[in-house]
Amino acid sequence: MRDYHEAHASFALEDFAREIFSAPLDAELNGYVACCARWAGSDRVALRWMGADAQKRDVTYREFDVESARFANVLKARGIGPGDVVAGMLPRIPELLVAVLGTWRVGAVYQPLFTAFGPAAVQSRVVDPGGSDAKLIVVDGANRPKLDDVPNCPPVLTLRRGAAAREGDGDFEAEMAAQPAVFPPAMRRHDDPFIILFTSGTTGKPKGVVYPLFSLLQFAMFIREGIDLRESDIYWCFADPGWALGMIGTLTAPLLRGCTTVMYEGAFTVESTVRVVNELGVTNMVAAPTVFRVMRAAGIEAVAPIRGRLRAISSGGEPLNPELNRWAAEALAVPIHELYGQSEMGVNFLNHHGLRHEARVGSVGLISPGMSWALLDDNLNPVPPGQTGVLAIDRSASPLFFFTGYWKAETPSFQGKWYLTGDVMKQDEEGYLYFTGRNDDIITSAGYRIGPADVENVLIEHMSVAEAAVVGKPDPERTEIVKAFVVLRGNTEPTEALAEELRQLVRRRLSAHAYPREISFETELPKNPAGKVLRYMLRQRA
Repeated sequence: MRDYHEAHASFALEDFAREIFSAPLDAELNGYVACCARWAGSDRVALRWMGADAQKRDVTYREFDVESARFANVLKARGIGPGDVVAGMLPRIPELLVAVLGTWRVGAVYQPLFTAFGPAAVQSRVVDPGGSDAKLIVVDGANRPKLDDVPNCPPVLTLRRGAAAREGDGDFEAEMAAQPAVFPPAMRRHDDPFIILFTSGTTGKPKGVVYPLFSLLQFAMFIREGIDLRESDIYWCFADPGWALGMIGTLTAPLLRGCTTVMYEGAFTVESTVRVVNELGVTNMVAAPTVFRVMRAAGIEAVAPIRGRLRAISSGGEPLNPELNRWAAEALAVPIHELYGQSEMGVNFLNHHGLRHEARVGSVGLISPGMSWALLDDNLNPVPPGQTGVLAIDRSASPLFFFTGYWKAETPSFQGKWYLTGDVMKQDEEGYLYFTGRNDDIITSAGYRIGPADVENVLIEHMSVAEAAVVGKPDPERTEIVKAFVVLRGNTEPTEALAEELRQLVRRRLSAHAYPREISFETELPKNPAGKVLRYMLRQRA
């Protein structure tokens, strides 16, 4: 194992590109070639899958090579080619990877859509101004009804999975069966996009983060040095591929390494987690702290069957409580290494499994080789150790930093050479970072990042609601829950029945994870003279 400081000091971008791509940095690239074709000549298992009914299936790189060619031909027959966007709203099933790899193979850009999204969330990310303008949405039969309420919805290709065919839809199974299993990959420039992923801000519409093919190098650094993923590992990242960590950590990065990734289609429970680890042979696992909190609450006996089975465990998406590490050392016989990242920059701070350094409980770790950072005050001046500041990435000294701006945005949100993450941290004398909070209003609940504006926009749709403001309320299990402060129209009576109606509206229109678990009816919202809601006062109330 290499020393962390030596790896950081000796990093050279061109050498790393040749090591990962077996080609120079300026060579033409294709996501399918990088993540599938290189391994298709063997019987390596790419995906180890378990369905909600405990059905199991292994899919090799060779099988994905064949099926992705068919899907690429499906797209070509529909007039979709390099640079076009294909959106996918598929559960964690093998066909999801077929759609992703086939989209990349034809040179198109894949846009993940979380399966818990409702029509309003899809509309803002695909159809509305600033959306992706996807040429096609690939969806399974269970999620297909949501698209009925998306105005000007793009053409739909439905994976029926036993459901009845929909008039006007393409039939995934039938169109795949009609296509040949050969398709030459469309090679692209290293700065061409291959993923677009929308993330929510605190105001306005969700913003599309563009991932160029060059970002594969950062993904490789994360999975190799950070997670220490080895060819002998069976790797399970809990993150849903509808979000950044899932798209990077569940799908792209392990395939880039030619390793075996796990997907479980069912809902999380302690019992299902123990079953997946044991029956699929998981040795390397990444999950949000909420997963470990629920496992801890279930008791030592509930997780005893997997004690000592996991070689490496990592956790991110929200702060990892130190007591969870103490629990893991006893219950799982292995510590949890905390990590930190963002949609805009990938996962760049870790207690690295693959580099030799001290893993510190309570810290998000050290920055990956190929990246440079500082903690800044409001005047963009570095702060000394022990003081808090906003985490900023030095773009001029970070050769693996790939973010250049948001989809359709005229100018990126940079401050000179700095990309400001919006997260407030402090550092110790050795450069380990400790997360303290956000300087914006993003809500982190059970590992999901929720934009208040998304929830507020849906609440306002209700005929009884005049105003709404949403904040995060601290919660011991989920980090935060969504709390809504609602002003009603006219003489509408505030009742628990109305509160439940509003919760269900958000669940249906936006997503199942973003609904307000608490609703407080108010006569007015606190505002400044310009009319802006004073969220900090609402957070204090919450």
